[in-house]
Amino acid sequence: MSDASAPGDGLLVDGARLAAWIGSDPDLQVIDVREGYEREAGHIAGTRHIELTRLTAEAPSVARERPVVFYCRVGSRSAMAAEAFRASGYEAYSLDGGLLRWAEDGRPLSPEGGTVARH
Repeated sequence: MSDASAPGDGLLVDGARLAAWIGSDPDLQVIDVREGYEREAGHIAGTRHIELTRLTAEAPSVARERPVVFYCRVGSRSAMAAEAFRASGYEAYSLDGGLLRWAEDGRPLSPEGGTVARH
């Protein structure tokens, strides 16, 4: 693990832990794997966007030596991404409950007033 506040060995990271991790580790990679219209409706500020359908092609642009957390609307697409990246040797995680739970827990979305798009 690259940071003491990083999650344990599990695949899932809860929103509180991710928020703390983002604040404490500038090298953390957080990637939104939703579709473009979903991203435009609302996303976690400072995160990268790579649609799930493009993730394989874009994988070389994701730093292997740094942890990566994927997120989507409810967590199923990001779990697939995290599992695939783990199988390729990455320290990869999925946001538990996705952006929907992130927002339900009162965490901010960007842009201001952003929402979680219906899938």
